[in-house]
Amino acid sequence: MAWKFLASFCNIFQEGREDEHKAYTIQAHGTSVARIHLHDWFILLFLVFLEVILNVIHPFRRFVGKDMMTDLKYPLKSNTVPVWAVPLYAVLLPIAIFVIFYIRRRNVYDLHHAILGLLYSVLITAVITDAIKDAVGRPRPDFFWRCFPDGKDYYDHLGNVICHGKASVIREGHKSFPSGHSSWSFAGLGFLSLYLSGKIKAFNRQGHVAKLCIIFLPLLAASLVAVSRVDDYWHHWTDVFAGGLIGLVVAFFCYLQFFPPPYSAHGWGPYAYFRALEEAHRSESSHLMIPPEGGDGHGGEDSGSSLTIVVADVPRKP
Repeated sequence: MAWKFLASFCNIFQEGREDEHKAYTIQAHGTSVARIHLHDWFILLFLVFLEVILNVIHPFRRFVGKDMMTDLKYPLKSNTVPVWAVPLYAVLLPIAIFVIFYIRRRNVYDLHHAILGLLYSVLITAVITDAIKDAVGRPRPDFFWRCFPDGKDYYDHLGNVICHGKASVIREGHKSFPSGHSSWSFAGLGFLSLYLSGKIKAFNRQGHVAKLCIIFLPLLAASLVAVSRVDDYWHHWTDVFAGGLIGLVVAFFCYLQFFPPPYSAHGWGPYAYFRALEEAHRSESSHLMIPPEGGDGHGGEDSGSSLTIVVADVPRKP
């Protein structure tokens, strides 16, 4: 029944909380987790520096002849989705959702690895995208009006354009392939989609197909952003397709570095969390001293002997 599905869906926040005294909070374990991944955070800073350099570099000045202008005379429009909005929905929104799960579960491993995986997904995607942009230098569909804002075109003796528009606008006009909006959107929201699919156990083979609506929602948002880039004439359709593909592939690999596949039985938690549970159970395992059968504990040839039983580390039901 519908109410039963709703109740089971609401319980997704309770996974892993069956032992509150073993909660892995930021206060108790945050420092050690961050220390273990300190080198990962340093490499992340290097990726930020590399991304800044790639944005400073002028893209390849590709030859643009008069005959090519037929497909490059689309209107010069503003962005439907501004550049400043991309980090908000592709980075900050997923992090906010990660924090909500942490508040409910008190699992610092899940919070740390989700944030680190997300940032790597977005930054690796950004570096790949901007490196290709600079190397290819493909003109945008609105390149004509960037190059000749007054509509009067000029060409050199080889037939290449002689632009007289604003330098920064022309420079941006050579960054069509692949789409940065699309790649960033699919990198961040694609990672979020994988994260949610694991948390709500969308692929647990119980047939709750309604869960797919939650998984597809971030992907739909990313797709609409990609479509807006074509509608704004900032990109060709091949640009947004390539950008979306790059973002999804990188998000997939970054997610699997920290979490099991969403279809796994333990897909709701990170690998590090299960390792921590295993170590905790091992340290708590006790040795029970049980007298051998027939012994009274007061002498005899078996006096003083004992049988040691080791309590095995029984896997806990997720």
